[in-house]
Amino acid sequence: MSGQRGDTNAFTLIELLVVIAIIAILAAIIYPVFARAREKARAAKCLSNLRQIGMAIQLYADDYDEFYPYGADPVDVQCPHIWSMYPQWQAQLASMPYYFEILQPYCRSRELFCCPSDHGFDDVEIASVHLPTHPSSYGKWGTSYYYRTELAFGRVRLSQVSRPSDTHVLADGVGAWHGERRIRDGRYNLLYADGHTKSASFDQYLQAWEIPLP
Repeated sequence: MSGQRGDTNAFTLIELLVVIAIIAILAAIIYPVFARAREKARAAKCLSNLRQIGMAIQLYADDYDEFYPYGADPVDVQCPHIWSMYPQWQAQLASMPYYFEILQPYCRSRELFCCPSDHGFDDVEIASVHLPTHPSSYGKWGTSYYYRTELAFGRVRLSQVSRPSDTHVLADGVGAWHGERRIRDGRYNLLYADGHTKSASFDQYLQAWEIPLP
């Protein structure tokens, strides 16, 4: 009888191990699916934030003769050397507020400037910028989105942008926050001058910066 009880216990243990193995396999299959779905939801929230900020920019422009907000972003303020080729613009930075502070009266919440996938910039050098943004850009500086500051420097009006569907106004920081956590494999959400938003590849992200202003 004792031998039978031992066999029963051993069989029960094997069954338990099989169940644990099955659960582990299912979890390995299901987790990436849920992770991708969660990231898609975060990316959609990010695009929604940008669309609402775009509406805030339009409201601001309605009050200020169609001008874009006269403000800078954290890269401009913390790394002014990036504008060394334009000393007339670089000189303005000392007196410029952050663009998101200017837009705050036109926004329902400061959280609009927080991308839910923002985990800070990756450890790469873009345009000689070394900006500490951990644990997140929003947590460190108050925004996940970076401004096409030439619009402010040049005192550009909304109606003066010659290619509004190609000219971006705001973009995700360089953190590859959506998708792979590698710069070239990530996705970057952008707000364009005509108010539409788009998920772009890294190459498209760089191309957007090259679109000339009027």
